[in-house]
Amino acid sequence: MDFSQLNTAEQAHMTKIIEKKQMQDFLRLYSGLVERCFNSCCNDFTSKALSSKEDQCVLNCSDKFLKHSERVGQRFAELNAGTLRYEHSVR
Repeated sequence: MDFSQLNTAEQAHMTKIIEKKQMQDFLRLYSGLVERCFNSCCNDFTSKALSSKEDQCVLNCSDKFLKHSERVGQRFAELNAGTLRYEHSVR
């Protein structure tokens, strides 16, 4: 985003808004990960500790989720770069 047309106070305000939005997005992503992996993996409530099977399931679940998120981010960046190249070639 180009904030060069904004004064210093407006730039600082926009930066705060963006940082807040990024934190909200991160917390939403993290909460979704916790909920998904907990619901999929944690089934035995007779002990306060995870069983080795549950522990491995949580590790696999979180690893898969993070790899998926990383791939989606890469793909989004690729598409965004392609869109920018197209817009510049049309001009």
